[in-house]
Amino acid sequence: MNGPNAMMAPFVRLRALAETRVVEGAVLLLTRLTLAGVFWRAGRSKVVEGSWLTISDSTWYLFQEEYAGMPIPAWIGAPMATYVEHLLPILLVLGLATRLSALALFGMTMMIQIFVYPEAWWQTHALWVVMALALVTRGGGVLSVDRLIFRHR
Repeated sequence: MNGPNAMMAPFVRLRALAETRVVEGAVLLLTRLTLAGVFWRAGRSKVVEGSWLTISDSTWYLFQEEYAGMPIPAWIGAPMATYVEHLLPILLVLGLATRLSALALFGMTMMIQIFVYPEAWWQTHALWVVMALALVTRGGGVLSVDRLIFRHR
C-alpha cells in the first residue's frame, strides 16, 4: 500500500481506537474526577477544619459580604453550596446520577460566573462549564454506576 492511503492508515487506526466505548469511558471518568475534585475542594474550604459539614465563620462572612449579589440569601446559599459541593462530587466519582449532578454543577458555575466572579470566565469557569456540559451530554460512560443501572435499557 503506497501513497496517501498508506500515510493515513495510522491516523485511521488511532481514530478507531479513540472512538471505542472503553476509551470514551476512561475520558468521561477522568472528566468526572476532575470536575468532582474542583467542587470537592471548594466544599471542603467552606467547613471548619476537622469537621465534616460544620460551616465555617469565614464562609458565612463570604456569603453575607462578598457574595451579597447572589439572588439567594446567605442563610440559604452558604449551607446549600456547602452541601452540594460535598454531595455532587461523590456522585460524579461514582458515576451515579452523572447527568443531573453535572447539570447542577453547571448551574452553580453560572451563578458564580454571573453574580460573584464575572471576570473569571476564561481563567476558570469556561473549563468547568465544558466539563459539566460534556457529562450532561455524554453521561458517565461505561465506567460508571449509571451504566450498571441502565445497561438493560
